[in-house]
Amino acid sequence: MQLGLGFWASKTLLSAVEFGLFTELARGPLDLQTIARRLGLHERSSKDFLDALVALRMLKRNGEIYENTAETDYFLDRKKSSYVGGMLEMANERLYGFWGSLTTALRSGEPQNECKNGLESFDCLYRDPDKMESFLAGMTGISLPAGKAMAEKFPWDDYKSFADVGCAQGAVPVQIALHHAHVKGIGYDLPVVQPVFERYVRSHALHDRLGFQPGDFFKDSLPEVDVLVMGHILHDWPLEKKRELIAKAYAALPTGGSLIVYEALIDDDRSRNPFGLLMSLNMLIETPGGFDYTGRDCSAWMREAGFRSTRVEHLAGPDSMVIGIK
Repeated sequence: MQLGLGFWASKTLLSAVEFGLFTELARGPLDLQTIARRLGLHERSSKDFLDALVALRMLKRNGEIYENTAETDYFLDRKKSSYVGGMLEMANERLYGFWGSLTTALRSGEPQNECKNGLESFDCLYRDPDKMESFLAGMTGISLPAGKAMAEKFPWDDYKSFADVGCAQGAVPVQIALHHAHVKGIGYDLPVVQPVFERYVRSHALHDRLGFQPGDFFKDSLPEVDVLVMGHILHDWPLEKKRELIAKAYAALPTGGSLIVYEALIDDDRSRNPFGLLMSLNMLIETPGGFDYTGRDCSAWMREAGFRSTRVEHLAGPDSMVIGIK
């Protein structure tokens, strides 16, 4: 019953993020009346709403005063660089409704998002500036913890340059640059993403070391750097396209160069990482042929492309990276 009615809790959290509740409480604890007034909540259910968030351990309550937990204050305050709520905002605006058509998708094998009319997913998203901004912020939300872990775990001291293929706002390049002053990086994405990337990079004062290279990774050459990163990219595409992108990465890298692929990798037994398996169902909702995969799958594709060695390392939460060495 808890799992079947889990959308109750999910939507309660998503609405709290939409209201900016955690950002408001990051300024300091507040009572019910002040929160209701600032957020425009109706008096009928405002107390139930806040107390439900207390019971879900998203808020704390001391007497009649509400405040963030340490976790919601860190991850869900829009004014902090640690904010991961962009993914939750996109889930609220787009995915929550689309997942209501999962049964249809499972029967038809067809996406159930804005692209039901047969257009490519990214054409649909990027033609609308608001949807594009929401999507790119969502990619920051889902990639930021993995990006921080990658900056710490990968041996960047051995390399001087990298490119993030499908960089979105640039969360991962920023984390790598913040941790490693000697490294220069490139954000590689469609031309329409450039101003969003440059704005995000400039907000971290890293525009002298991080640049943008516009391109379509199926039509254009990939940047020639020491390390190529592909995060939450391969799962958007069918198997032949996955192999094509890995082969292009191999061709672009120098001998000794590395390809890092990170996703919510499904465990090899396909039974212990529900997030990865549910993400694969999300690819059914969002794309014509995408699917998620195991670390063993990705390692095999890399070896087929010519990479001499591969390894899988956990990053953060459900995310892991597969590293291929040319």
